[in-house]
Amino acid sequence: MSSLPGTVVAVSCGARHGMGKDNQLAIRLVAGLGIEGDVHAGVTVRHRSRAARDPTQPNLRQVHLIHAELFDELAGQGFTPSPGVMGENVTTRGIDLLGLPAGALLRLGADAVVEVAGLRNPCTQLDGLMPGLMQACLGQVPGGEPVRKAGVMGVVITGGEVHPGDAITISLPDGPRVPLKPV
Repeated sequence: MSSLPGTVVAVSCGARHGMGKDNQLAIRLVAGLGIEGDVHAGVTVRHRSRAARDPTQPNLRQVHLIHAELFDELAGQGFTPSPGVMGENVTTRGIDLLGLPAGALLRLGADAVVEVAGLRNPCTQLDGLMPGLMQACLGQVPGGEPVRKAGVMGVVITGGEVHPGDAITISLPDGPRVPLKPV
């Protein structure tokens, strides 16, 4: 793993579908499945709309990570999100999650490793939390390409327990950088 440091701000888990997950003192990541006790844990897709289309597709959304810097940005626009509210399992600080390439490995704490699969596409459920939040989680680069700011999704490669305050280190994949796409 590289020496690019980051920190776990909060960990969250939810046993039911819906927006928001409860903050925890620790979560247990299980290789190939996701967060123990979380509704999105599984080998195949658990996101309701994606499972309705094809329940056999692999679950690339086992772990949802959001950077706390997004909350800082949103606060400047009058929004008040807090860790877990937007459905993430891990809230980070000090890592440019959106700038990572596909296949980057994040070591969370002593043992857990998550492979970054892609971007979370902000959905209208965010507006149910705070009107206008979905649009606030979208941006545009010159030329009109959308910027999805609602975090990244990943797959658990190595299990382990993760706590707030744990260090996060990054290992970048060999070869050309593959930009993240929505998964």
